[in-house]
Amino acid sequence: MVSDVTTRKVDLGRPRARVPRGVRPRDGAGYTAFRVANAALLLVMCALVLYPFVNIVAQAFSSEGYINSGQVNLVPRGFNLTTFQVVMSDDMFWVNYKNTVVYTVVGTAIAMALTTTYAYALSKKHLKGRTFFIGVAVLTMFFNGGLVPNYVLINTLGFKDTIWAIVLPNAISVFNLLVMKSFFENFPDELEEAAAIDGMSTYGIFFRIVIPLSKAVLATMVLFYAVAFWNSWFSAYLYMTDPHNYPVTVYLRNLMAGVTSGTTVAGGSLDNTTQIASNVQSVTMLLTVLPIVCLYPFIQRYFVSGVMLGAVKQ
Repeated sequence: MVSDVTTRKVDLGRPRARVPRGVRPRDGAGYTAFRVANAALLLVMCALVLYPFVNIVAQAFSSEGYINSGQVNLVPRGFNLTTFQVVMSDDMFWVNYKNTVVYTVVGTAIAMALTTTYAYALSKKHLKGRTFFIGVAVLTMFFNGGLVPNYVLINTLGFKDTIWAIVLPNAISVFNLLVMKSFFENFPDELEEAAAIDGMSTYGIFFRIVIPLSKAVLATMVLFYAVAFWNSWFSAYLYMTDPHNYPVTVYLRNLMAGVTSGTTVAGGSLDNTTQIASNVQSVTMLLTVLPIVCLYPFIQRYFVSGVMLGAVKQ
């Protein structure tokens, strides 16, 4: 009995065999099959998503003969830049493009300031009237004043033909507000309590502790708001009467409507009107989406984590 116990103690004291570095356990057959099927499914989904975009790019650089005959698929046929030259040689295009940049930057800044502060306040369970303010925000998701009352309100406030008609009515997205509120609710209370003990005020905690540690969700919300303001055209089409105040989306919409209805666009002659009409839709889509596509890689690493952070519980 004693020898058996001694043997067990000796066995327990022996170092266990370790797997050498660089060597990983072999996956089972089921897990390997899952990985292969998952990779194949993702490749198919990526191909389905990329195909329409690549086709639009190919049509944007193709000549009207190949487009009208349906011969353009993934590679441009009869390389042509006529529509790009006509659009980009128009001074009004660049004026409206500048307007879009200004509307997007100002609108996103205002939206982020309002959404962040509102969500942080709602995340505090000791806030008096918290349920009421949450209800007011959620109510706007299901009910709104309608098109005519909104138009009358904007006109009465004197916002017509100004930047405020674009950036203020869409300043807060309730969906983004609830995502940020959920994130702030799961923020560690210990950090804020430690900062408060050190004598930091509420505003100091918010700007020096909470905001720097919320880069992922902030970057995601910036992307959401920037895309919404960049692609917005109906508000400007409704509230703007001066073409110099149009965003580029309204300019391209009018260009596409004018060409398809047979009107010769500014800077275009009768000889290239047919070419412009054949691929104006592809060119307008490409010019509209290209800046956002260029912006996305810089904040893509924050995107997934920023969306999921608000749903993770402690």
